[in-house]
Amino acid sequence: MSACVPTRADEPRREEHSHEPHSPPPARHPRLAGADVSASIAVFLIALPLSLGIALATGAPLQAGLVAAAVGGLVAGRLGGAPLQVSGPAAGLTVVTAELIHQYGWRTTCAITVLAGLAQLGLGLLRVARTALAVSPAIVHGMLAGIGVTIAVAQLHIVLGGVPHSSVLDNLRELPAQLARVHPAALSVSVLTLALLVLWPRLPGRAGKLLRKVPTPLVAVAVATTTASLMGLSLPKVDLPSWSSHALAALPDGPVLGLVAAVLTITLVCSVQSLLGAVAVDKLVAGRPEQSARVGRSDLDRELLGQGAANVVSGALGGLPIAGVAVRSSANVHAGAVSRNSTMLHGVLVVVAALLMVPILELIPLASLAALVMAVGIQMVSLHHIRTVTRHREVLVYAVTTLAVVFFGVLEGVALGIAMAVGVALHRLTRTRITHDETEGVHHVHVRGQLTFLAVPRLSRTLHLVPQGAAAVVELDGSFMDHAAYESLQDWQNTHTVHGGTVELVGRRSGVRIGEPTGPAGLQALTAVATEESADCRCHPWTPWRNHQCEIPEAALLRDGQPRDAQGTGADDAGGSTAPSDAGGALRTNGTDTTKGHGGIGERDKVSEPSRPSDGGTDALARPDAPQDNTADASEDTGTNTATGTGTGPGTGTDAATSTDARTGAAADTGAGTGTGAATDTSRPSARQLARGISAFQRNTAPLVRGELARLAREGQQPSQLFLTCADSRLVTSMITSSGPGDLFVVRNVGNLVPLPGRESGDDSVAAAIEYAVDVLEVRSITVCGHSGCGAMQALLASEPGAAQTPLRRWLRHGEPSLERMSEEDRPWARLAGRAPADAVEQLCLTNVVQQLEHLRAHESVARALRAGALELHGMYFHVGEAQAYLLTEGHEDRVFDHVGVADLSA
Repeated sequence: MSACVPTRADEPRREEHSHEPHSPPPARHPRLAGADVSASIAVFLIALPLSLGIALATGAPLQAGLVAAAVGGLVAGRLGGAPLQVSGPAAGLTVVTAELIHQYGWRTTCAITVLAGLAQLGLGLLRVARTALAVSPAIVHGMLAGIGVTIAVAQLHIVLGGVPHSSVLDNLRELPAQLARVHPAALSVSVLTLALLVLWPRLPGRAGKLLRKVPTPLVAVAVATTTASLMGLSLPKVDLPSWSSHALAALPDGPVLGLVAAVLTITLVCSVQSLLGAVAVDKLVAGRPEQSARVGRSDLDRELLGQGAANVVSGALGGLPIAGVAVRSSANVHAGAVSRNSTMLHGVLVVVAALLMVPILELIPLASLAALVMAVGIQMVSLHHIRTVTRHREVLVYAVTTLAVVFFGVLEGVALGIAMAVGVALHRLTRTRITHDETEGVHHVHVRGQLTFLAVPRLSRTLHLVPQGAAAVVELDGSFMDHAAYESLQDWQNTHTVHGGTVELVGRRSGVRIGEPTGPAGLQALTAVATEESADCRCHPWTPWRNHQCEIPEAALLRDGQPRDAQGTGADDAGGSTAPSDAGGALRTNGTDTTKGHGGIGERDKVSEPSRPSDGGTDALARPDAPQDNTADASEDTGTNTATGTGTGPGTGTDAATSTDARTGAAADTGAGTGTGAATDTSRPSARQLARGISAFQRNTAPLVRGELARLAREGQQPSQLFLTCADSRLVTSMITSSGPGDLFVVRNVGNLVPLPGRESGDDSVAAAIEYAVDVLEVRSITVCGHSGCGAMQALLASEPGAAQTPLRRWLRHGEPSLERMSEEDRPWARLAGRAPADAVEQLCLTNVVQQLEHLRAHESVARALRAGALELHGMYFHVGEAQAYLLTEGHEDRVFDHVGVADLSA
């Protein structure tokens, strides 16, 4: 059975099934997918109790929640631009709707919902949906947290057997009196509901895994209802009057300004919540290849139009306001839905339930629904969101928005949150730290932050602390300087120089200096000055990745007229000439161009033209006596290395020298005939690189990460993954997984091998790491990551029986099962999606990942966690030269490594 693997966009098979994003499937596919049916049932079972609970919390007729759920599924599901987002009555609208019902009555609230839907339609036609994404996440999360607090405090009165009041302050004020007259039956039903909500998702074992597939809200309400009925508890229950008496919308009645404010509030909350929900659904779908291949990215303007149409219909039919709901949307995605049919079918099921299940629904105690909604309100105050906004220094915006929503209302809270966000942004723009100190007679003026006209007075005062005639260095640590600041700095520089002083203006990066202005006044030219200091590597970690190439000018290679030992130029044995350094620091010897790069990712000036270049070369793990294919070596990105070599023809011969670089040692012998060439590696960092790197970290990076690392130091490490990969220096785990401190528990060894239990021969380090990660750290997944051009796999292929048993060879014997697996004719080979492996080395690299996953399953701690459903195993292959990651997709027979696409985060 072939694995279900999405193909490339340029393949004909993909084009046969393609259609416009967000449009209905072509007519030749009328069948309803089984995944959509099962997903719609899961969403319906969650939506039914939540819709009733939200209607109860707002004070609206309970049927209004069912109307909104049905309309959200049928209208928003059919017309919206996010196929897998499920819309309906949302907890985020509870407070707003409750205030409107209390102030204007139910029928006018329905009319306000219709007007808000018309406003959404207008905004959708104006195509301004993306403008909503400009709202700071701290404001959105603060708004939801404030709404959650309001909901929880109000529903607590119903949980205790009482009646909630209209405001948070009134509810808090009356809470002591309510605690004094607790209703035991209501409290017991509520406690049972809350206990099931907490414990049901944590059921252990295989049976627990099966039971957890039943939606938790449904289980909690059903068990509480059954218990109350069997025990004969006297409790207020759901009351669904006849649909013939259902109240519909009426003409709005009230002050015009108040109605306009109400419409704007509903429009704002519904739109922002729905659009942000659509973006979140896109991210969920992107992480599931089987769905992302069939579901396009959300059309936000169309989604706004769909939400507007749904609110018009819901309000006209006497339903609650509608927005995208995160809980139902997440359940829809995780249940495997592949089209908008699941959302629409869930709406149909709600209609059927509202018409045929009224006697069953009327058995539900109101206390159980109140406990369910209270739990939802508590979950809206997310600790994860609080940590995120704290990390980004926006906790003040979050706190102001939350408190304002609680005490003043949603619209007022959002307005105050926006004002605070603008104030924080202006404060950051104008906050500039200017310091002065003297070191060994040199005066250093350090400017941190943006240099605008507001900072000119402080800059001028600090600059005048430098005595006349003194040597001064001004370091500008910022990305912006306006006209006023530039002229002030330039005037001081000219004056200080006239009086015999020296001024050096440098940017944040070493070797970058501010030169004389060119062009109109106020502009500045940044020129790189090649000095011995700037020749050293200046890499900025913890920033978006840039090619790690440190150019070393030829002038920097000489000291006192002599070549530097660590980075000297190379002499060509054949010609005796000195080869100059190219842009990457590599040398050209005897007419052969070597690669340029640092760490194995680089470009080649001249390469041969094989059918498909590979990046795998002969690295330091392969023995010198192992035969190599020098034709492949000539087209491989293996770093800035050269080595002596001999050849007896075009691209044939035996590599006869080891590399001068311990990391990647591919020979660079190309061309016809026999020849030799030798050169010294010019890209090796100086002996001071470690100290300079640490110094750069302490100066530039440590201030940015100190807060996060302090938190990790307090809380301890809590990684979610064990990442087991090769020791190859080109694999930067944090870069290829976009992870940070505390995310990955990393184990690296030669060849990413996992010895079978009992085969370690005294070295239990890998087994100990696995046991510690699974049993102590309780990681949720283990990833075995192989890579292209693995020297360990090359050494395995080149190994000869009876060779001397060095420590390296003894270790590599744990990879022999991979060799045996690859040689078995009755076992299908692991392969890459879209193409065959480039050579035997790549085939062995892929096979080795699959084999080591089987070794992992043999470890008791891993097997136990897999049986409990608490652990997942993943296989990964990283092609260094392509910078492309592949994840293993396992079928019953096929094991295919499929592309991991680039997530589109622009929506």
